[in-house]
Amino acid sequence: MNDQAEALRKLVKQHSAQYNEEKTKFISVTSGKGGVGKSNFSLNFSIALQRFGKKVLVIDADIGMANIDVLMGTSSRYNLYHLVKNEKTIWDIISVGPEGLHYIAGGSGLLELVRLSDDEVNRFGTEIMKLQGHYDYIIFDTGAGLSKETAQFITASDETIVVTTPEPTSITDAYALIKMVHSIDASVQFKMVVNRSGDRSEGERTAASIASATKRFLNVDLPSIGNIYDDPHVSKSVKKQMPLLVIFPESDAAKSIIAIAKEYLNIPSNSSSTGIKGFLHKLLKRTR
Repeated sequence: MNDQAEALRKLVKQHSAQYNEEKTKFISVTSGKGGVGKSNFSLNFSIALQRFGKKVLVIDADIGMANIDVLMGTSSRYNLYHLVKNEKTIWDIISVGPEGLHYIAGGSGLLELVRLSDDEVNRFGTEIMKLQGHYDYIIFDTGAGLSKETAQFITASDETIVVTTPEPTSITDAYALIKMVHSIDASVQFKMVVNRSGDRSEGERTAASIASATKRFLNVDLPSIGNIYDDPHVSKSVKKQMPLLVIFPESDAAKSIIAIAKEYLNIPSNSSSTGIKGFLHKLLKRTR
């Protein structure tokens, strides 16, 4: 364990000397339960950030229900598995979707992270470090609920966006997820998005309700960055396998996501990015 951590530290130092320290920010997008529109949000939020001039890479980190490429109507031959098994480089497994969005498809590679050999740790670290300076944001669309793999990405990320809906079960599960993550790592920084709200008032009430509970019982701040209106164009975009912002840019939901991205970029961050080397240190430390 200690030898592997030391090897990783040496690797990080070597690559830090080669690259300007442009701090890439890591964001995990998660939810307490499935079916709340988390992946749709991850995809369209990423496109919105790009439209504001940011360089974004989306990684489908949902092992059981990987579907980012399906939502875009694209397919990928390679994923993280091929990277950790030394079959492909990081550049080989990055695909390009609508509006030039870069993404890495989901797959079993995440499971492999918990049982990497020393050589594979070095390989994985070396490849991920190549991303230094290429992206402003790397966004993980994690699985719903709190699996071991999801917890690893959340606790290694700079921030976590929790997606919920006004439904009581969704609210309860979102709170439960935050509580569980907080018990693992109290330093995790959260933000919240309320999806499928009937109107602005319902979205704000839902956000205020969850934020009040997390503050009172967990002493966790949960700022809301906005809500997305319930909009039939979302399901239409899924059926057409095109991102909402691309196929229905004037829809209420699309405008909501653009507003959320703008709000996210404008509000002061309550976390400072440690960049790729900080992310690797936290992620691989937790997998050993």
